[in-house]
Amino acid sequence: MDSFKDKTVVITGGATGIGFGLAKRFGAEGAKIVIGEPRQSKLDEALQALHDLGIEAAAMVMDVTDPESMAAFADFAWDTYGGAHVLINNAGIGLGRKPMVEVALEDLHKVMNVNFFGVWHGAAIFGKRMIAQGEPAAIYNLASENAFFNAIKNSAPYIASKHAVRGLTEAMRDEFPDFIKVGMIVPGFVASDMTKGSEQFAMDADTFAEKVVEQIRAGEFYVVTHSYNVVRIKPIHDEIEAAYDRNAPRYEGDEEYDVPTLIARLTAGRDGT
Repeated sequence: MDSFKDKTVVITGGATGIGFGLAKRFGAEGAKIVIGEPRQSKLDEALQALHDLGIEAAAMVMDVTDPESMAAFADFAWDTYGGAHVLINNAGIGLGRKPMVEVALEDLHKVMNVNFFGVWHGAAIFGKRMIAQGEPAAIYNLASENAFFNAIKNSAPYIASKHAVRGLTEAMRDEFPDFIKVGMIVPGFVASDMTKGSEQFAMDADTFAEKVVEQIRAGEFYVVTHSYNVVRIKPIHDEIEAAYDRNAPRYEGDEEYDVPTLIARLTAGRDGT
């Protein structure tokens, strides 16, 4: 998507932190902004700030964990601006650090409901409408560096939720039509409500947003910002490759058990080709 001017950009959790940074950045490029979250006061503050910057924007109280609320949010975007061209599934929450065996199931469900099912609801509900809309569009899901490696010990619910977002986004890339770009935003430590008290050590949300919007414009799948992450990621890939080299080394004809290859053969057989 070369230009965001006059495009409608919808952002869940768009009133604060990363979401608000993205709202300002997209808005500065002439996009019409739709933000949603559960707190009316935060939406009012964000909307006033966007308007003060000369950005056309609208806001709605909504809950990403509720499919009916997400559908109403989509209705709001279509009723207000006639559609949606970019969806940023940004809303997310953290949880106090605790060993996995001590995490209450209700806390696990709360994190998964926002961080994973909230993304699922947005992608499914807006995605179906974007497909019907038939115009070039994009859906970007907020994952985390924790989708690649464990950056924060004793945070299993959060880490699991972000791995789930990664899996969902990769599945979406295979399933969505070509005119809808799908991607995954991978924040590191960014100033937001989740990092209060340590903002001085975090990347500024506006700096982060500038990097993200440029990569979305370029059509990147992995939208990345924190360069040191590769130092953490590479040993994981090396360990995986080493395990295969030791215990399941390549051999001629080893595609005999490769699932995509088998599915292609079975499909070809059914089609008679």
